[in-house]
Amino acid sequence: MSIIIGLTGGIGSGKTTIANYYQSLGIPVYTADNEAKNLYTDPNVLVQLTAIFDDSIITNKQLDKKKLAALVFNNPSALQKLNNLIHPLVKLHFENWIQLHKEFPVLIKESALLFETNAYKNCDYTITVTAPEQEKINRVQLRDHCSKSEVEARMKNQLSDAMKIEKSDFVINNISINSALQQADTIIKKIKNFIIN
Repeated sequence: MSIIIGLTGGIGSGKTTIANYYQSLGIPVYTADNEAKNLYTDPNVLVQLTAIFDDSIITNKQLDKKKLAALVFNNPSALQKLNNLIHPLVKLHFENWIQLHKEFPVLIKESALLFETNAYKNCDYTITVTAPEQEKINRVQLRDHCSKSEVEARMKNQLSDAMKIEKSDFVINNISINSALQQADTIIKKIKNFIIN
């Protein structure tokens, strides 16, 4: 039975960098956010989405992600409907993925919404990657070419770092990449020791 580690962090925290590092160590990483995006190309999912939101979210027979985002942004009820459709499908996909990787002692589930979706309840350990707020804003602005206010609006839709840290078994403070990777190493060694002992 594999040990499941949930890895999360707010926008700009660097959780993907940590996930990629763990992957480079030979630990399989499931990226829930990517799998959720992949579902949007599934014809069956598109049918269900149009039943919820109507055909206005479809452009050239494909989901118009900007239109969908505009519908759910600052609309908790619409966002909940979207989540109620997508998150169970991601959960099922992850369960199948675990079976395909069951020979590995440690598996990592990377998810921005690990706590928001209660996915952490199916993990043996959880890690939150955090960074100073201004540093996170700078990173996202550089990466996504957007304004500070746009980044702050996206941050408001996420659980605060304080709340994530409170629920986590381990925390990586990503102020510098070298320090963050050292922390990541220490944590994975601790978890592997728990398995052995």
